Amino acid sequence: MSNQNGTKGRRFDRAFKEEAAHLFQTSGRTQRQIAGDLGISVSTLGRWVTELREEDLLSGPHEDAAKEMARLRRERDLARQERDLLKKALAFFAKESR
Repeated sequence: MSNQNGTKGRRFDRAFKEEAAHLFQTSGRTQRQIAGDLGISVSTLGRWVTELREEDLLSGPHEDAAKEMARLRRERDLARQERDLLKKALAFFAKESR
């Protein structure tokens, strides 16, 4: 475990985060139990699990068809969000230039 302070604002390295997420996914224990054992908040552990799962999905391609479909859907959703934001920005700047 790599932390710099003993209180709020502690920093953990990627290996620690990955191990914590792996413990949750494979141990059958609750996030609350694991977070308590590791001295972190439940929300922190949940965020790490979500971030690492997202990274794994976006790292594709995957041999597992379901995982690959989830990755592609997420990628599509991100592209749609970016497109919609660009449309709004274009409309805003077109209105401003008049």
